[in-house]
Amino acid sequence: MTDLTKGNTLKLIITFAIPILIGNLFQQLYNLIDTVIVGQTLGVKALAAVGATSPIIGLLLSFAIGMTNGYSVVIARFFGANDIKEMKKAVAGTVVLGLATSILFTVVSLIGIRPVLRILATPDDVIDGAYSFARIIIMGLTFSMLYNMFSSVLRALGDTKSPLYFLIISTVVNIILDYLFICGFGMGVEGAAFATVLSILLSAVLCFIYILKNYPILRLKKEDFNLNRSIIMDLFSTGISMGLMLSVVAIGTVILQNAINGFGTETIAAHTAARKITEMFMLPLSTVSVTAATFSSQNYGANKPDRIKKGFIQLILISWVWSTVVVIMSFTIVPLIVSGITGTAETEIIDTATRYLRIDTPFYYVLGILLVLRSAMQGIGQKVVPIMASVIELVGKVIAAYYLAPKLGYLGICITEPIIWIACALFLVIKGFGIMQKGMAFSPQSQAE
Repeated sequence: MTDLTKGNTLKLIITFAIPILIGNLFQQLYNLIDTVIVGQTLGVKALAAVGATSPIIGLLLSFAIGMTNGYSVVIARFFGANDIKEMKKAVAGTVVLGLATSILFTVVSLIGIRPVLRILATPDDVIDGAYSFARIIIMGLTFSMLYNMFSSVLRALGDTKSPLYFLIISTVVNIILDYLFICGFGMGVEGAAFATVLSILLSAVLCFIYILKNYPILRLKKEDFNLNRSIIMDLFSTGISMGLMLSVVAIGTVILQNAINGFGTETIAAHTAARKITEMFMLPLSTVSVTAATFSSQNYGANKPDRIKKGFIQLILISWVWSTVVVIMSFTIVPLIVSGITGTAETEIIDTATRYLRIDTPFYYVLGILLVLRSAMQGIGQKVVPIMASVIELVGKVIAAYYLAPKLGYLGICITEPIIWIACALFLVIKGFGIMQKGMAFSPQSQAE
């Protein structure tokens, strides 16, 4: 366990964040491996099939991950306040709400996945593969929820190393299963999906066993599940807030995918490759964002506003350092990376993906401010403002899909996110200054709306 309320803030932030970053890298690595193996062994159509499902799967996972992150904010607050009794109740509530949510999402998603693919104008030559892939991933949604739930509980207590070890193991297993199912058994895109689901299940099981053996503080008893309305509403409202924050963004991505699907299989494949690279590039920024939520939440519970402000500035600076690295990479080696992922030498695909990245990455400096500020606000009890920023992003993507894309083609897709990031960051900065001037957010007793 790591107490983020005491000691050198920069050292604690880096120590806390590095395992999360490495874990995220491995998580993206096995997603990337799926893409590379599918692209190089099964071809562009199979790659497009996987890519066509990405926004839908991303929407489901975004809500699930957002909710578990929200639960961890509540747990971290009680841990920072050294209120172990309420912390254990929060963990018990997390288990109940997490399982109920994942089961509900699985049933609804299995019923609706094919109609949604049709609504998104998924090309006829890839829709069957897309459905097969998505159906298997959705059936494993509960496993993903369990792993994220267990790892978020550990993260709330400052332990980011343990989930990393389990993720590394599951990544290695995923690589082996990818080759076995796709190359050995000839299972196609379904093989990639099964490999992903089984590897996530493994990481969830390992994480659960580790918690039982090494964290007596997290061994729940029957009385811990006697949840009062206050703790349930705290968990539910914070979880829903962060879940909606991420899923509203993902809904916009689904709408945007509808426009992208209209550009044809080659553009879908190029965009899929570009988004896979974007996900890798954004990992350090996402890590900084997660760190901001836990750091601010623990210090919020300990009532240390000055420490929150200091950590916020340091997290922004870290995000800017990484943004500089990404910009340099985008204008040097990105075409080679695109070619490696897609397994193609087609100039149109490589150029399309490269253009997307070279337009987007210079605006990562703005994105860093947006992500850190949004997560820090969640950590200090602000629930509505981050959702409002996400709604701005959703509106921007709707405009892009129905106005910019028809007018500008794929260029309209490329410029959408930079414009949205600027608008959202300005909104959050203005709201953030208002919160600091009022001083109302820096007291655990005054939960801001």
